[in-house]
Amino acid sequence: MDNMIYHPGLILSFVIIVAVMLLLDLGVFNRKSHAVSSKEAAIWSVVWISLSMAFSGVIYYFAGFEKFTQFQSAYWIEKALSVDNLFVFILVFGFFKVPKELHHKVLFWGIIGALFFRAIFIFSGVGLINLTYLPPMEVFGHAIRINIVLLIFGIFLIYAGIKSGLGSDDDDEEKDFTKSAGAKLVYRFFKVSKGFVGDQFFTVENGIKLATPLLVVVGVIEFTDLLFAVDSIPAIFAIAPDDPLILYTSNIFAILGLRALYFLLANFIHMFSYLKYGLAIILTFIGVKMVIAPFYHISSPASLAVVGGVLVLSVVVSVALAKKE
Repeated sequence: MDNMIYHPGLILSFVIIVAVMLLLDLGVFNRKSHAVSSKEAAIWSVVWISLSMAFSGVIYYFAGFEKFTQFQSAYWIEKALSVDNLFVFILVFGFFKVPKELHHKVLFWGIIGALFFRAIFIFSGVGLINLTYLPPMEVFGHAIRINIVLLIFGIFLIYAGIKSGLGSDDDDEEKDFTKSAGAKLVYRFFKVSKGFVGDQFFTVENGIKLATPLLVVVGVIEFTDLLFAVDSIPAIFAIAPDDPLILYTSNIFAILGLRALYFLLANFIHMFSYLKYGLAIILTFIGVKMVIAPFYHISSPASLAVVGGVLVLSVVVSVALAKKE
């Protein structure tokens, strides 16, 4: 691994940007719960994408073009796959009948949890990958090294991509989210009040402290994100399997912009009906890339071109057909 990636200026830039933006988000712009408009969501989407692109420029300055393209590839893969997760968030909020002004708070705390769990997944995953390389072997006159974990991830992603492309959304739409592991965990440790109490996670009734349904929703969102990470984390390992900092920073920047993207999608979800096919192609492509990696290396710029091209094409087709219909 190139030690330049751990240049103090790079790490400091990441920490400062994330810390300042989270403090501004919670302490300044969203001190009071409110329904987020499409205009506000669009502005925040531009802000987060701009910050992500600016940080990729910092990576280019400190670590060079290869690390820059790795960050870009991992960022857009995570961003693209996150869209599928946002559709589930919309169903969760609808199932629990969460008032629109409370959506932002739930997503904020969901993202705080993601910052912690993604760090565990990524850094432990890189360590596991480094321990699971098979001894070098010769195939058709070429020396190769196969990694068991990356091979398993690749096969899983190919399966997940095909299943996603052929599957139906009906199962999610009919799902009882009170049976989610996240909801069960809250119900196990707390008694839950019947209704929401403003934007509070806890309330007191007859001298007894109760959790509110809002805490249950946060539990469901957190668990849903953990399930989503099963697809997205292996996918970004295909980009830089030995560089946890590139993987974590790209992942976090993509996640931090999800709330704004959610509010845009919630208002225009009908215009992205064909996006899932693009995401299925991306998953399958990344899986194939991981499986063939010991024999043929697909460069980061090439991966970025494929992911970006598929994502743009699927969005254009979705919007064009939605308007036609």
